[in-house]
Amino acid sequence: MRGLQSIRYIFFETLPAFLLGVFIFVVILLMFQALRLTEFVLVHGVGLRTIGEIMLYLSVSFLPIILPMSLLFSVLLTYNRLSNDSEIVALKALGLSMGQLTIPALMLAGAATLMSAQTSFYLGPWGNRKFEVLINDLGRQKVGATLREGVFSEGFFDLVIYANKVDSKVGLLRDVFIYDERDAKAPVTIIAKTGNLIQEAKATGQSALLRLGNGNIHRTHQNTYTKVDFSTYDINLFDPYEFSERKKSPPSMTIDELGTELDRTDLEAPLRRKLESEYHRRWSLSVACMIFALLGVGLGTVTNRRSSRGGGFVICLGLLIAYWVAYISAVNISQNGWLPASISLWLVNVLFLIVALKSLQRTWA
Repeated sequence: MRGLQSIRYIFFETLPAFLLGVFIFVVILLMFQALRLTEFVLVHGVGLRTIGEIMLYLSVSFLPIILPMSLLFSVLLTYNRLSNDSEIVALKALGLSMGQLTIPALMLAGAATLMSAQTSFYLGPWGNRKFEVLINDLGRQKVGATLREGVFSEGFFDLVIYANKVDSKVGLLRDVFIYDERDAKAPVTIIAKTGNLIQEAKATGQSALLRLGNGNIHRTHQNTYTKVDFSTYDINLFDPYEFSERKKSPPSMTIDELGTELDRTDLEAPLRRKLESEYHRRWSLSVACMIFALLGVGLGTVTNRRSSRGGGFVICLGLLIAYWVAYISAVNISQNGWLPASISLWLVNVLFLIVALKSLQRTWA
């Protein structure tokens, strides 16, 4: 009976810290997006409702990363507090073993693993896709809002564009230079005296084109050079039907969609490596919850010394930084083809599992 009461006591001590950790890390990650959100308000002129939607979709897409972080935060701080207050010693004096004291952390880790898996597999991709669609909608509503005079603007509908004069209110450009590499085999350079951004309402939604005047097109292809002069030339920036059919990016795919894509035999090697990295990343993040729970118990339980109250938080930050540096390195290694994703991403978990088991062995000794 005492064992069950103790397990329940530790579990409900850890749970509020876990929920607090989720809130804290959501706020921290959103703070890193503050500059981007400010740009939406100043450049795109979006309202508070749209900003709220952006924050919601970002928060949902962050959840697969936040849940393991919050679990380590809660377990490490809770067991560190119990150790500092000598409650671990008291519970051991009542006959409880470290194995029994670890059960509450494993219970919460099991629940966090299931939540992390569901968010990684389905909810996170949904939030990421909603965010992508919303950002593209904002870009379509004010296609010229991101253009600046005398600045090369990259990523403007897959174009690099420069203009000496920009009047974004009416969509007029002067002395325009455009580099179009949407066809990588035959990139095009366009120079024009004027440009006019035109948006049209269609039955399927808004479309936009850039109408250039008094210029020329320069194309190089297979050691041949072609120059074409024009008085008027239209560049289709986007079409609502084409946008609706655009394929999802790997972070926006569910785990089932990733599996379907990986079953294809016609995938190019770089894309296959990216999809494999995304697939194993989601599984490894979910499993990391169990490893972080063991790590939190092992490093948070100190029975032979009294550490500072802030020691648990400092250790938590250090572990998270070490894990994410190793994790990002593993993703880059797999996407560059130096190691398969099935090895590089899981190797990080194996290394941290070894550290967790070593810390538990010292605690149980």
